Amino acid sequence: MIIGIPKEIMPGEARVSATPETVKKFIADGATVLVEKNAGAGSFYFDEDYINSGAQIIDSAKEVFEKADLILKVKEPLFNKTYDTHEVDLMHKGQHLITFIHPASPVNHQMVKKLAANGITSMTLDGVPRISRAQTMDALTSMSTCAGYKGILLAANAMSKFMPPMFTAVGSIPPAKVLVIGVGVGGLQALATAKRLGAITYATDIRPAAIEQAQSLGAKIVDAGVPSELAIAEGGYAKNLPKEWVEKEREKLRETIKDMDIVFCSALVPGKVAPILITEDMVKEMKNGSVIVDISVDQGGNCDITPAGTTEVKHGVTIIGIKNIPGMLPSSSTWMFSNNVYNLAKYLIKDGKISLDTTDEIVKSILVTIDGEIVHAGTLEAMQQ
Repeated sequence: MIIGIPKEIMPGEARVSATPETVKKFIADGATVLVEKNAGAGSFYFDEDYINSGAQIIDSAKEVFEKADLILKVKEPLFNKTYDTHEVDLMHKGQHLITFIHPASPVNHQMVKKLAANGITSMTLDGVPRISRAQTMDALTSMSTCAGYKGILLAANAMSKFMPPMFTAVGSIPPAKVLVIGVGVGGLQALATAKRLGAITYATDIRPAAIEQAQSLGAKIVDAGVPSELAIAEGGYAKNLPKEWVEKEREKLRETIKDMDIVFCSALVPGKVAPILITEDMVKEMKNGSVIVDISVDQGGNCDITPAGTTEVKHGVTIIGIKNIPGMLPSSSTWMFSNNVYNLAKYLIKDGKISLDTTDEIVKSILVTIDGEIVHAGTLEAMQQ
């Protein structure tokens, strides 16, 4: 088994898919590991560290893609300006890919079709099920922790006022109000971080268990008004709601959002396009100088005017749609991510080869393309829409 670790090419992406520590584990398991030159520099893991762990340093991404049986990446394949070609076209038939693909997101549909056409067996990390035996492989949870923490810091930095209450010689300034929409791992970390910074926190989620967790962190609850039997999918995830219930949820949120200084969006349905919970009209009603952080942007975003991959001011509101917030904590996020990926790869590799049992819950959940076909249910559904 030859494992390839290319340098990430998304602008601002400092993470890498393997650390010297996980490289050493792969080699102990019998693999050969090829690491593109300077692939880990952004995370402060340097070529010398990889060499000392037994990796081979390769000068070009092209060679890494050509030689590897398994490619490990952080972000979805993108257009590589150095070679004037897409990363998928640097790959070859029969090759395996493990990364965050976010295949249901419309912006990634053409790339997913290209993976299938090129005969790549691709697996997406955002599909890892939240079951006990997959906990150590769950990179989405790890990265959500990073995004929740760093996302609130970005919002605090972009906001036009203090986060905590301030008592000054000329009068007192009240604390900022922060609403978290979607209280999963990222949302809980966002609530905890906002609370530490002195904000008044609010939370909404369609799942009763998530609401209980938010309350335990001191958040005031905004009732989404969705019956629990409609809200909860298998495994405790949020369920894709019928259109009329999404509209009712928006109306429940509308008045609260008007009063918020920060709205943190992290409502996701596994394998589906993220629900639109904030319309442009709702943004227009928000306070000037307020901030939306939409960490659901990889799956389309919870706000329908979130700028994918960047930050813009619209209708007096700063909307942060940065797609790689965990990459802004490169050392911590890379350490977590690389261990998740190692544990998943180890689970899939049998006798030096990738072995995919499509009846296995983990394999079935992560598999996107195989044998020239797109097999990921959420992606197929999104493509039909």
